[in-house]
Amino acid sequence: MPQPSGFVAALCFAGFSFVSAKTEWPGAEAPLTIKNDAGLQLVVARENAQPVLRIVLPGQSESNNAIEVIFPEHVTARRRGSSDSVQMYMFRPGPQGKRPTWRRVGPSLEYECELPAAVRMLARATLEDDGVRFHYQFSNRSDVAYEMIYAVTDPRLTSVFHDVRLERTYVHHTEGFDLLASETPDRLTLPLSQWLPSRYLASLIWPVPAERVERRGDGISYYNKSRRVDIPLIATFSMDRTWVVASFTRETGNVWSNPQLTCQHVDPQISLAPGQDATLEVKILVFRGSLNNVLEKAIQQRNFLK
Repeated sequence: MPQPSGFVAALCFAGFSFVSAKTEWPGAEAPLTIKNDAGLQLVVARENAQPVLRIVLPGQSESNNAIEVIFPEHVTARRRGSSDSVQMYMFRPGPQGKRPTWRRVGPSLEYECELPAAVRMLARATLEDDGVRFHYQFSNRSDVAYEMIYAVTDPRLTSVFHDVRLERTYVHHTEGFDLLASETPDRLTLPLSQWLPSRYLASLIWPVPAERVERRGDGISYYNKSRRVDIPLIATFSMDRTWVVASFTRETGNVWSNPQLTCQHVDPQISLAPGQDATLEVKILVFRGSLNNVLEKAIQQRNFLK
C-alpha cells in the first residue's frame, strides 16, 4: 500500500449538468438522486461539503448510509524521477470546504475540480443495473510528468454490511474464494482493542511482503496475506448473506480493507504525461447473489474498465 510522504490539500470546484438542459446545481442543493429499474439508488450525501455518495438498497430511505462512498478519499501523485508522493486532494468530512457543483448526465452524477499543479479532475459515478461505476479523468495542463497518479474510491460499509472481524469479506485466489483474513483466525477472539486499528492486505502484482504482520510507526497493524489474489476484487456479504457489495478494477497492486470501516480498496494507478489525459475506473457491485455471481460479473466487466 503506497505511503505518500508529502501533503498538499486542494478543494474541489465542481460542475454538474443534465443531459438536455445542462442545469447546474451549486452545492448539491437540488435533489441529486438516481434510481435504476431494480430500485437501487445513487444519492449525494448533503451533510458533507466534499463529495460523498450513498448507494441505497431498494426500499431504503435516501439517508441510509449502509454503503457510503467517499468520492474520492484522496488524490495522490508522484513526479517522474522522484521517490516522494504528494497528496493533491484529501477529503475532509462535514461542512468544511467548498461544495462541488454537481451535474446529472443521464444515469451519472459528476463534478469537476482543479487540483494543484494545473491538474484537472473529472469525477463521474454511473448507476448501472448491478452497481455503480466510478470514473476519474485527469487532465495535465502542465509540463510536469507524473510517474503515478490515482484517486482512492473509498466505500465504507456500515449497518448490515459492517464486518469488523472480516468474517464475511472475501478475495479470490487461483484455488477459489477465501476470506481475506483467513490466515489470522485469532482475530475472531482478540479484544477489539488488540485487533484494531488494523489493515488487511493481499497482493496482486506487487511483491508479497515477507512479514505477515507489520507494526509501523502510525500505531496500525498491517496484516499481509501470504498468497496472492488472482483478480483485483474484494467482496463483503450482508449479515444475512443475501446482498453482496464487491469492488473491482482492471488492474491494481493489491487489495485491502480497514476492518473498522469495512472499506474495500482496489485502487488502480496510472501515469500522466504533460498535456495528456488519463482515466481510471472502479466498479462497485451491489446485488443479491453469490460469490460465483460476483466472480462472473467481475470477469465479464473487468476488461471494459479503463
